Amino acid sequence: MEKKFPEHMVPLENTKFVFSCHPGAGCFTICCKNVDMYLFPYDVIRLKNALGIDSETFLRNNTRLIQGNNPYFPSLMMKLTDDEGRACPFLLEDGCSVYNDRPSSCRTYPLERAVDRDPGRNKADDFYFLTNHSYCLGHKEGRMFSVKDWIRNQKLDSYNMMNDLWAEIDSMIMTNPWRGEGSGGPKQQLAFMICYNIDTFRKYLSTNRLLQEFRLSREQKTRIERDDSELLKFGFQWLKHLLTGKSNLMTR
Repeated sequence: MEKKFPEHMVPLENTKFVFSCHPGAGCFTICCKNVDMYLFPYDVIRLKNALGIDSETFLRNNTRLIQGNNPYFPSLMMKLTDDEGRACPFLLEDGCSVYNDRPSSCRTYPLERAVDRDPGRNKADDFYFLTNHSYCLGHKEGRMFSVKDWIRNQKLDSYNMMNDLWAEIDSMIMTNPWRGEGSGGPKQQLAFMICYNIDTFRKYLSTNRLLQEFRLSREQKTRIERDDSELLKFGFQWLKHLLTGKSNLMTR
């Protein structure tokens, strides 16, 4: 069945687009100011590691909680500077100071990604749409890309993969799996720690000997204990196990 989109949203598919962002562009860094920048769990991991700080410090200093599209879980947004420019806190005069670890939204721009998670499909389909803000002059630059070129150029594969895993958790939370707890209940706080406060979750994992509850190889345990991304993947599965009883984790 053909997927239908609103009239103004046309997936690029194989259509190529022209874009380039560089210091010579007249609009350089304008898109880094007065912007609502949502952060996903993998964004937090990349940024806090780039800054050399723990996730608790990053959350406290660089983010704020808002009520997003999910009524049962808060969304995380970058905290902008307090001056008139309201810039990203990592913006310097010569550009982004965390460019190699910039968030998903920055990395994907000027594209927007939508994912169709039809339960009847074994694999989700993703679609890309081209944005064209009036202030952005990058569309007048001479370099041409296909969607695949852009994904490769911006090193989006790992971000897309981790964001898809997060989207499954977000969809699960949309069913209100913690009925009766109310806002900020213990399971919601645990879920927030797993998704966003990865360093605190690592301490929780160790203190509660959580890995011992599941059938995991020594190599799997080592990766989970040492790698933030692997720990986040495990956390997502454990959250599924905890809230629905369904995950790919096998108990002992």
